[in-house]
Amino acid sequence: MNISRYISNKIDGADTGSFTSSVTKIAIISIALGVAVMIVSFAILEGFRNEIQSKIFSFGAHLQVSKYDTNNSLEVEPIGGPRLIKDLHRFGQVKSTQSFARKTAIIKTKEEVLGVVLKGIDEKDGVSPMRTNLVAGKFLTFPDSAASNDVLLSRKVADKLRLKVGDEALFYFIQNPPRIRKFNVRGIYQTGLDEFDEVYIIGDIRQIRELNAWPDSLVGGVEVVLKDFNKLDPVSDNMYENLRYDLKLDKITDQYAQLFDWLKLLNRNVVIFLVLIIFVATFNMVATIFIMILERTNMIGVLKALGATDNQIRSMFFYRGLSLTLRGMVYGNLFGLGFCAIQYFFHPIPLDPENYYMDRVPIYWDFTMVVVLNVATFLTSLLAVLIPTYLISRIRPVAAIKFD
Repeated sequence: MNISRYISNKIDGADTGSFTSSVTKIAIISIALGVAVMIVSFAILEGFRNEIQSKIFSFGAHLQVSKYDTNNSLEVEPIGGPRLIKDLHRFGQVKSTQSFARKTAIIKTKEEVLGVVLKGIDEKDGVSPMRTNLVAGKFLTFPDSAASNDVLLSRKVADKLRLKVGDEALFYFIQNPPRIRKFNVRGIYQTGLDEFDEVYIIGDIRQIRELNAWPDSLVGGVEVVLKDFNKLDPVSDNMYENLRYDLKLDKITDQYAQLFDWLKLLNRNVVIFLVLIIFVATFNMVATIFIMILERTNMIGVLKALGATDNQIRSMFFYRGLSLTLRGMVYGNLFGLGFCAIQYFFHPIPLDPENYYMDRVPIYWDFTMVVVLNVATFLTSLLAVLIPTYLISRIRPVAAIKFD
């Protein structure tokens, strides 16, 4: 029988109603709150980061390849789509590609006029990630016979022009000669990112080909999605070295540098926040063990007089601290994961899309990180438990027995 563990269990039952009992409850609550807050904070902050990244990637993928041009206009020179896509898929990290083209236009309704950019897409190479941003109506259809006259408007553009699903609008294209097209609003999307929502209209790439008199083989550019976004820099460097000299390669992190800089700052804040929470929880555990030792000084003196070693007595308080830590972690995980599950499935906490880019608090499930947080809390708490137990070696039996 383990004497240290046996005495530790007896102390646990004997502490009821004492000052130590109140302190141990505070320690359990402290660890539980620390674990719960870490789980919830990480899930929410990672949710923000992944939600914003997915919205950006739905518009620009990870990389964009287009014809090199000194003109800064959104309209670019055409390039051969099938050949370029074949060349891009030779790179091992390329997951998918999608052709696109852009054309500036002016939308005119009975009451409003607004300048926009028509972005033509083609789902021949795969399903567009823009489908995830649809909030009303239906997504574009791509008939085989002719170009689709349907377009997707952002919520902001639709509100400004007072258009809704099923309405028609005239698009004026400034070229020589000028062209006019009547498009039908098939759906409305919303990303929450003003860089996209205030500018872009989504349509069929074949409409832009007809306006520019391009054959079916030409596109404005190709968007590339990688298998691993974390390898963006080395893959883009390799791709840049091996692509044709007349092609331009744009990384999404360069196109929207401010957003990605903000996301990096958010990651740094997460680390600082988690370290502070662990520090507070472990500090409370140190204080709790110190109080337990002081309140049990008489008992420590008696045990030493009976022949107990310092290591045996230290183990007794170690098991006590271990029990408190495990209880706190169990309660913390139940509360933290429970809160995340409620928010994930029922969305009780809304957000203002104008300020937060989304309409509800996002939750990102990363159980590997949950395990890491629990292990970090457990190890630091055990270290915190060991520190005050070294005070036991300084306690002399005679003085301890007389201690009041």
